[in-house]
Amino acid sequence: MKKLPLLMLLFIATQISKAQELESILLASKDDANKLIEAYMKPAMHGLIYGMSSGWYHTAKVHKKLGFDVTIGLNASFVPSKDEIINLADLGLSNRIEFTSETSPTLAGSGDGASIRITETYEGQTLTSPEILTLPSGVSKDLPLKAIPTPSIQVSLGLPHKFDVMLRVVPEVGSDDAKGKLLGVGLKKELTSLLGPLDNLPLHVSLLAAYTTMDADYTMDGNTIPGQDQRAKFKLNSLTVQAIGSLNFPIINVYGGLGYSGGSSSLKMLGEYTLEYNGITETIQDPVDLDFKASGLRATLGARLSLGFFKIFGDYTLQEYNTLSAGMAFSFR
Repeated sequence: MKKLPLLMLLFIATQISKAQELESILLASKDDANKLIEAYMKPAMHGLIYGMSSGWYHTAKVHKKLGFDVTIGLNASFVPSKDEIINLADLGLSNRIEFTSETSPTLAGSGDGASIRITETYEGQTLTSPEILTLPSGVSKDLPLKAIPTPSIQVSLGLPHKFDVMLRVVPEVGSDDAKGKLLGVGLKKELTSLLGPLDNLPLHVSLLAAYTTMDADYTMDGNTIPGQDQRAKFKLNSLTVQAIGSLNFPIINVYGGLGYSGGSSSLKMLGEYTLEYNGITETIQDPVDLDFKASGLRATLGARLSLGFFKIFGDYTLQEYNTLSAGMAFSFR
């Protein structure tokens, strides 16, 4: 039950480790370093927000009292082309940063990163990074469907008065190097009885609200820049509110929804980093503190195949990061 969410936490740790490749950029000013890392990591952070807001339902119909289902799914959020490339000239970098190319891939892009040289002033001296540095390359070819993945496992339980409560829980899992935890809670209220005569049709209408919070920690190896207690911390919060409907037939179920998704995520690089400029060293503490926000309207359309208690479903959501969701459920009404 924990393996799929653990895969997501390991994915986050892998992407945070790409920020470890950016440790060399800490030779620049704190402001420049934060701008470069923020631009590189933005697709992963936004994709996770939209992905965690997806896959919460595959029907508008609620369970009977104490009926339940277990759903295993995967959400893949596609990164818009504009977020695959960093336009370095648009970041507002200081004149201490020299770059050989005006563009470089983000994490969700492809190709090699741009080369840069850093000049810094320290104790009245003008210092230059000992070598030309290369920003991290894009990793789109390593992503499933070239999208940001968010696996999920959730349990839904029928309550009185036409309510379903949904729960996604991963207690702290992982190792000393990479670990994380997740909690997601959703509530669905069916309103079909308010439709009057339409209540006799296979149409079902509900309102859905769901919230997810997730934390992950990744320990740096200290091989890029010497120091102590080097680690990255990630936190995500996502919220979705939707009106959903479905046509439930014996085998085929067609469903969809309209609503809103949004949230925030943060990335911090903590610890002590010892930087070297032409033989002169400087130690900095907790150099990176970034916040990301994403929100917008969403529209979903999908279908589900019912084979007794076994269900297979898939849907597509139009939003800033369009998201494909698919999975299977074991449902007992």
